[in-house]
Amino acid sequence: MNLYGLLASRFPAEGEAPCLILPDGRRLSYAELESQSARYGALLAEAGLAPGDRVAAQVEKSAEALFLYLGCLRAGCVFLPLNPAYTRSEVAFFLDDARPGLFVCAPERLEEAQELAWASRLPLVHDLGARGEGSLAAAAVQMPETFATVERADGDLASIVYTSGTTGRSKGAMLTHRNLAANGLVLHKYWGFRPGDVLLHMLPTFHVHGLFVATHCALLNGSPMLFEPKFDASRALRLMQEATVFMGVPTYYVRLLQEKGLTREAVAHMRLFISGSAPLLPETFSAFRERTGQTLLERYGMTEGGMFTSNPLEGERRGGTVGFPLPGTDVRVVGDDDAPLPAGEIGHIQVRGDNVFAGYWQMPEKTREEFTPDGFFRTGDMGRFDSEGYLAIIGRDKDLIISGGLNVYPKEIEEAIDALPGVAESAVIGLPHPDFGEAVTAVVVRGREGAGLTGEGIVAALKGRMAGFKVPKAVHFVDDLPRNAMGKVQKNLLRQRFSG
Repeated sequence: MNLYGLLASRFPAEGEAPCLILPDGRRLSYAELESQSARYGALLAEAGLAPGDRVAAQVEKSAEALFLYLGCLRAGCVFLPLNPAYTRSEVAFFLDDARPGLFVCAPERLEEAQELAWASRLPLVHDLGARGEGSLAAAAVQMPETFATVERADGDLASIVYTSGTTGRSKGAMLTHRNLAANGLVLHKYWGFRPGDVLLHMLPTFHVHGLFVATHCALLNGSPMLFEPKFDASRALRLMQEATVFMGVPTYYVRLLQEKGLTREAVAHMRLFISGSAPLLPETFSAFRERTGQTLLERYGMTEGGMFTSNPLEGERRGGTVGFPLPGTDVRVVGDDDAPLPAGEIGHIQVRGDNVFAGYWQMPEKTREEFTPDGFFRTGDMGRFDSEGYLAIIGRDKDLIISGGLNVYPKEIEEAIDALPGVAESAVIGLPHPDFGEAVTAVVVRGREGAGLTGEGIVAALKGRMAGFKVPKAVHFVDDLPRNAMGKVQKNLLRQRFSG
């Protein structure tokens, strides 16, 4: 089944039921969601996009951006969300790799987008603004309000979301209609969505957490979403008087705890707070429970499969863990030989299930490497099960940094730093940070011409060349980087040295 067909089968029978409640007071109904997504689906079809063609969107969060995503599903196209913070060179790579039939950008980047499209020989560019302005929305208005959703097979692609490892090029995780449907249905049931639930949606919609996990749960429940452009702690507290469910990254909860208004009374209307996308510090978990009487529900997943585990809705939500494997998902902790380890032993986390992605776009060899012969995906994370079946994430066997819920890959930053005049070499690590979870930190060795090199100069050189969340929060200088006998930089020693 086309994923949109599944979502629509759960929409309220009363079409005027609210779906999106926007900051300006507008209330868009489920009937409007149906008709607007039809317009966008029809627009894609009229523009000549066929089922399987990619649609890349680097736009701000808005109701119209959601209509575009759903319209892509309805037309059988493959949605490619891109972080608005990505720079020109980053976007150029994604366009060259995915070869979309349509690239949608923010109005202020239209000229740049047209240049990139010309360089990549892409056929069509539209713009779409945060307030619904732009050529895409103007064209959609001219389309009919009905559209026959294209049939799709379970294994057909619904989305490509780019992620990457610590080395090599970015990878496009191919997510099928089956992958997204399976995860959405499980999460909707496991987290106990019920009539009357209202989702406070403050997550961005360019990655799995906001676009798929949060949005799909609400749509499958036929619930209203308080659809906010970004997270704002004080506004979140006010809106919690109207909401029942909130999903956020740990940084959101850290900032909520800084609000004097965070009290038991302020969140009395809420039934569930969910945390994910980065590790939740034990002190944040405990402080939130003490202040509000509510226990955060932490879960674990990644781009390549949505959610894999979750603390229970009923029963103990254990701080420092990500709970149990979700129904339909097999999770194991193994040694280097892929043999399962007993409870208490640290090993590699591997997962298998209908939610696990189909592979990496145009990277068959990499896909084969990342799956075991019996079909488990190698997540790259390290963890252990306790005797009661709770999974704890211990670290990563890759050097991925998660800062404010966003993935940062050290190799990309190291290459940019190493190319600067006066730099001999560098290592980028993540260090604990009370707000962001991890702070991107650079450790640099000066070269012969690097006497005048400063941390401020390095940061300034990187700004504008890459998204702001990737730019180091701190730069340290050393004479040499520590290495093991094989010449590999020992980043664990750097973390120990600078974590203070």
